[in-house]
Amino acid sequence: MKRKLVYGCLLIMVAVGMMSFSYDMTGEQEANVQEDKVVAFPGAEGHGRYTTGGRGGKVYHVTSLEDDGSQGTLRWALKQNGPKTIVFDVAGTIRLKSELRTGEDNLTIAGQTSPGGICLADYGFSINSNNVIIRFLRFRPGEASGKEPDGLGGCDKKDIMVDHCSISWSVDECLSVYGMENSTVQWCIASEALRKATHVKGAHGYGGNWGGHKASYHHNLIAHCESRVPRLGPRPSTLALGECVDIRNNVFYNWAGNGCYGGEDQHVNIVNNYYKPGPATKQASKQVQYRIAKVGVYPKSYVYVDGEPKKNLAFQPYLQKWGTFYIDGNKIEGNNKVTADNWTDGIYAQLKNDAKVDFLWTEEAKEAIRLKEPLDFGVITTYSADKAYEQVMNFAGCSNYRDEVDKRIISDTRKGKATFTGEGNKPGFINSPKDTGDSPWPELSIAGFSAPVDSDGDGMPDEWEIKNGLDLNNPADGNTKTKDPNGQYTNLEVYLNSLVQNIVNAQNK
Repeated sequence: MKRKLVYGCLLIMVAVGMMSFSYDMTGEQEANVQEDKVVAFPGAEGHGRYTTGGRGGKVYHVTSLEDDGSQGTLRWALKQNGPKTIVFDVAGTIRLKSELRTGEDNLTIAGQTSPGGICLADYGFSINSNNVIIRFLRFRPGEASGKEPDGLGGCDKKDIMVDHCSISWSVDECLSVYGMENSTVQWCIASEALRKATHVKGAHGYGGNWGGHKASYHHNLIAHCESRVPRLGPRPSTLALGECVDIRNNVFYNWAGNGCYGGEDQHVNIVNNYYKPGPATKQASKQVQYRIAKVGVYPKSYVYVDGEPKKNLAFQPYLQKWGTFYIDGNKIEGNNKVTADNWTDGIYAQLKNDAKVDFLWTEEAKEAIRLKEPLDFGVITTYSADKAYEQVMNFAGCSNYRDEVDKRIISDTRKGKATFTGEGNKPGFINSPKDTGDSPWPELSIAGFSAPVDSDGDGMPDEWEIKNGLDLNNPADGNTKTKDPNGQYTNLEVYLNSLVQNIVNAQNK
């Protein structure tokens, strides 16, 4: 059973010892004001659903898998001025020579246009601009750079939509898109963060930092990541706004360290997620095995020196403030007790009232952090945890062309196993992509399948333009709205959306 809901607002005032929190939520009012807005694409949900990306801008074709910045490369396309949509005439792996970042605001990267799919390797990718849509791309950096790349990262921007991406083999976190305002990360797979690679801190292998103001994370899978599954991570820019985070209908598989934890000074929904302990989880402590989240605060000794905030931890005073949480409907596979009651063992029993929290984990604090009503989460198709599990297994990631990595991750998750393990690790945690095979980056091009001809370069193939009565020699007709009967999407968007509409229709049934 699914629910598509818009929740109203609360005024939360929580006092715990010397700490207080306030968050004014006006979600229902906002929904009424924005109801005439156009969502990014059919199936775009959550707080980032109104992101417009490159709508109405120029179209740039990626025609090369090189990374030298020449015309036709992805790096070149990202550097072009003005609103833009990037489409792909090629398929395969782009071996990055340095970190790749988005350039100007107002960008759509339409990975679904590639005839087989695109993967970025060797370095990380960062969202460094506002109003960005990224769909159906793979980010699998590995450790060859000697750096500490995230797979897909970015923070301190606004209006972000990440949809159906596949991320793995990061040295730092796989998927750390956080500290954003009005953002959604949906239907993605984050897997196999590298445990013992090139991180300066040594063993790592983390899923991601999640947070922001009006930040949505739904229908994602995190698998085979040791910790930060996810880390509820605050940022100074969005803490100042009162972080409101919604985490629902995700699947978390095979963690071992802290699992999900954090949430200092955040306001978070954790609803109808599916937690599936894997072989590594079963080697962790019993407490970690049935953890929903370990929320907490840091002691003054960590945050202050001689009464002043540590200079290199400018925003850390926030880390001494309790967050507030609405937690309901989450399932721990194999633990009926925690599934029936998420709070007693899944939350409350995860933290001790000791010096690590300045003895602030009191009965009053436990009562104060617990919300009786959910925070505003915009509009999201919400299933039971069991139903969400099946939908994520079937449709998350670059599911238009699932590569061998994603197929294996889905198979491992379904079967409760770990196909590969790096030396010295718990099952499922790898140290290098080579732990999965001699040539770990899968072949993405499809024999006999090439990009369709697009004579005027407007992003719409000639065949599609002819079928829809458009002029295949007029590049301007891509930005008109003659093919959408509701007049909402440009002709280019109608074409881009049609490429994956079967997936969107099925995932939201």
